Amino acid sequence: MKLDFIDHSKLVPSKVNMRHGPKPPDVGDILPSIRKRGVIVPLIVRPQAGNDNGVHEIVAGRRRWTANAIALVEGIDHGPLPVAILDAGDDADAIEASLLENTRLDPDEVTRWETFARLVKEGRDIADISATFGIPELGVKRILALGNLLPRIRDLYRKEKINAATVRHLTLASKQQQKAWLALYDDDDAYCPTGQQLKAWLLCRARHNSHYADRVIMPSTL
Repeated sequence: MKLDFIDHSKLVPSKVNMRHGPKPPDVGDILPSIRKRGVIVPLIVRPQAGNDNGVHEIVAGRRRWTANAIALVEGIDHGPLPVAILDAGDDADAIEASLLENTRLDPDEVTRWETFARLVKEGRDIADISATFGIPELGVKRILALGNLLPRIRDLYRKEKINAATVRHLTLASKQQQKAWLALYDDDDAYCPTGQQLKAWLLCRARHNSHYADRVIMPSTL
């Protein structure tokens, strides 16, 4: 990694940035400082693959870049931005840098799951992730377990419609059980179990299904 200065127009947000998306990030807390002093803390960037025009992707620091863009529109130009340049192409390092940069913003567990899952795909194991982010291995496993959930349940959790205890039990449920639970959640007239009640409900359904399977009479082969 090396330090340098790059013009604002030569920087673009990277898709590996944890907060990448079409919606601009909230920069109200840092905009006054950047208007006055410019960007002081370096952005973490890497060369954009397949681009020979000096364009770099912003791995971490999109909020500072966005605030600087607003300042430029207002006619305030503090010159090229300070950057720390990663090697090109290492998605795992880039993802780690993005999440570490944004830990102060307290990302929700679903966002952490998305990031950790990408790190696993890039070859990182649970021990690596645990050591990098200072999270116990059990905590990493619990976050990765969110991958067992139906997408809609993850979305409910991200929106804080259901709590962590409920989610922990649902990660251990089968997809069929999760669908049955969602049907109760969507029914205004039904009781939808959560927390410890959900644990008991799942055990009851598992026993019922097992009892039903024991009573099934298999056709004899003649």
